[in-house]
Amino acid sequence: MDTSRACGIALGFLVDAALADPSRWHPVAGFGAVASRVEGLLHPPADAVDAHAAAGAHHATAGRVAVRARGVVFTVVLVGGVTAAARGLDSAVATRPFLRVATTAATVWACLGGTSLLRIARRQAELLDRSDVDGSRRLLPWLCGREPGALDAGQLARAVVESVAENTSDAAVATLFWAGVAGPAGAAAHRAANTLDAMVGHRSPRYVDFGWASARLDDVLGWPAARFAGLLTAAVAPVVGGRPAEAIRTWRRDASSHPSPNAGVAEASCAGALGVRLGGPTPYPYGTEQRPGLGDGPAPRPVDIRRAVRLMRAVQIGAAAAAVCAAAAGARSHRSVPRGSTD
Repeated sequence: MDTSRACGIALGFLVDAALADPSRWHPVAGFGAVASRVEGLLHPPADAVDAHAAAGAHHATAGRVAVRARGVVFTVVLVGGVTAAARGLDSAVATRPFLRVATTAATVWACLGGTSLLRIARRQAELLDRSDVDGSRRLLPWLCGREPGALDAGQLARAVVESVAENTSDAAVATLFWAGVAGPAGAAAHRAANTLDAMVGHRSPRYVDFGWASARLDDVLGWPAARFAGLLTAAVAPVVGGRPAEAIRTWRRDASSHPSPNAGVAEASCAGALGVRLGGPTPYPYGTEQRPGLGDGPAPRPVDIRRAVRLMRAVQIGAAAAAVCAAAAGARSHRSVPRGSTD
């Protein structure tokens, strides 16, 4: 039985846990730089303005359709290219177990972002404990795209907890889920789609059409992983003194009211496990969104950021264990199929 893929997933997770992301020369940053150049070719700044000016208040136009079509090309070319490259590399080393372990580990490490996320969140808790609101605002863009200057200390704490929950689902659980199910190519496809969603999947006038395809693909790939993350969050809720039943109850009651089909699950289950209330006015550079309330407890405090970090680390460990088991089971079932058998 070839367990090289399972070993590679485990090694990649351990490397991320030990080293986190480098400050320079990260593969995902390189992908983002390439994506920015492709975006500049397919979607010059005037496109969004011209399309929306022609569209009027309520009616789509040929201009908007053209922008959306270019967004589809943007997504297919970039996600497809990364997926094909990862698939080709995995196939090239399929008969060399040590190389397959190394390439799988490198891909999983490059796609994971869980450890860096939690380190930044812990730093946020330290800043807010010292009432250093300005320092917290400066650090917030490393976690999310909200407008930092519009947030007070309580809103910053809520933003950090929500970002830890959502990004654990996106940057850790989903990567491990797809690595376990579809190998390095699956992990790479999800990370590419999620990166494009972060770049262009906004509701701003510039990206509402061009980013549509990236946002929808990220929703599709994130859907099963977000539900898995919700289940893991409920399962490990006792780590922070929470109750699994409360995490599930909050998920079932509140998640569907969130504008994101996946972030709602991650945030609602986290709110239930921590016993806090998330949601409320959420300012972005393009305007303020009124997010629905998630959970029944008090607003998060710095201590709840630390609890969220412990909770989400346990979720990540559970996801890694499940991914390793899934990859090993896949190798076992593949080995058990007789070669050349016929009906």
